[in-house]
Amino acid sequence: MALTAVAVLLIAAGGGFLYLYASNSPAAQVASELTRSSAAPSRAPIPRVTGPLAGPSHPARPSGATCTYSPADPGSGDTRVVDPPPSTAAVGGHVTVNIKTALGVLTLQLLADRAPCTVNSFVHLAQQDYYTDTECHRLTTDGLFVLQCGDPSGTGTGTPGYQFGDENLPTVSPPYPRGTVAMANAGPGTNGGQFFLVYKNSDIPPDYPVFGTVVSGMDLLDRIAAGGTDNGTVDGHPKLAVHIDEVTVG
Repeated sequence: MALTAVAVLLIAAGGGFLYLYASNSPAAQVASELTRSSAAPSRAPIPRVTGPLAGPSHPARPSGATCTYSPADPGSGDTRVVDPPPSTAAVGGHVTVNIKTALGVLTLQLLADRAPCTVNSFVHLAQQDYYTDTECHRLTTDGLFVLQCGDPSGTGTGTPGYQFGDENLPTVSPPYPRGTVAMANAGPGTNGGQFFLVYKNSDIPPDYPVFGTVVSGMDLLDRIAAGGTDNGTVDGHPKLAVHIDEVTVG
């Protein structure tokens, strides 16, 4: 979710460039700035990750962690602003979350023992209906393989009106294996409401906090990815629209 930067991450991908960004321009506009790869994106299946999440290896943090949430520009478009969550993390261990979409349900396991402040925020936003009746606004299909959601404005700029620091950054390769759930941000300490779901191993800089894994619904992510983007580029709105009806906890 970009606040002021046009892009915060630039990576080479098969001769082209991709951005994992939070920007102040609509996703379609930013996508038009990409240099497209001459090679077609690979559709080869990647084995599903099993067991513990492969990315981070930080020690578990105790429940009741102290968190800092500071004010942030809410962004442009039809944004939603909510009060920040309590500064003491209210959840611990592993938390089950269901993202109910018009296409099916994605079930996530959130790692509150590894990323307590991130999970505390996500659960708070879900309980405040922040994600209800929103669209996943971004799909990338070359080099970076993610579905990005969590911006009620659908522009890639929206925030809940607060931001918080990084935790549980990946330490192994690939940093973001298939099934990872991580925060999108515009640089250190700018995490808010936007997150991404990884449907294929993505070897990008480990700058995005990992806070969960997809435990059910990878087949749905694969179907969304296979549909590509609505503008035919490697970065844009998913052609198969992903409307989030609600996000429930537990």
